[in-house]
Amino acid sequence: MLLIVKIIAQFAYPLLMALLLSVIAAILPWRGHRRGGGLLLVVAIGWLWLWSTPVFSDWLRATLERRNMPVLVERMPSADAIVVLGGAVVAAAPPERLYPDLGAAVDRVWHAARLYQAGKAPLVLVSGGYLPWSGIDRPEAEVMVALLQRLGVPATAIQPEPRSRTTRENRDNSLPLLRTRGVRSILLVTSALHMPRALALFQATDLRVIPAPTDVEVIPRDNAHPLRWLPDAQALADSTRAFKEYLGRWVDQLLG
Repeated sequence: MLLIVKIIAQFAYPLLMALLLSVIAAILPWRGHRRGGGLLLVVAIGWLWLWSTPVFSDWLRATLERRNMPVLVERMPSADAIVVLGGAVVAAAPPERLYPDLGAAVDRVWHAARLYQAGKAPLVLVSGGYLPWSGIDRPEAEVMVALLQRLGVPATAIQPEPRSRTTRENRDNSLPLLRTRGVRSILLVTSALHMPRALALFQATDLRVIPAPTDVEVIPRDNAHPLRWLPDAQALADSTRAFKEYLGRWVDQLLG
């Protein structure tokens, strides 16, 4: 079911949507709709151009990141536990890699360690499994445990949750572990872009949830520069991730 959902979601993403519109635009003239095909092709190109421009990409991501801005560790309140969501590392080290790769979102692990070292909570729960079609056979939580220990967090203060594949599963699989330990309040650590969706899910529980975002991507830039308006592959990837967050939030609301 998860694979089916992922495939369906791909058709809504900007790149595949633009390609599908282009295919339809190529077919329409053969059906006697030359003008309609031309207009649809313009729409497809314009749609892809929009999502590929750094200006639009930064604006869209900022609409998510600005909802929960990072706070200095010293100013963060205390809680019963720190919950770190996966998505920060490649969870396996196949023969081609001697060690797991760290992604841009590895700031999540660093920030959790900062919070623990500052005495903000006595427990760090790391939540992350792996997708069955990814070729990875080691849960991400195991890698995060090792990283946290390298950063000075003792093993006795770390609780792994290695089964989650989605943000909703992060919540559902973490709750029993937290309740067993009598946790009533948490510092929720994830990337600023991902925080609105994750926060909404965790706030729907009986926990007191304090957002502790990190990994902020968008910084003020001069949009007058012409390159900011030209298509860029990284901008397309970034805006697609923001679209994924909005789509995921809509699905969460649909599911309740």
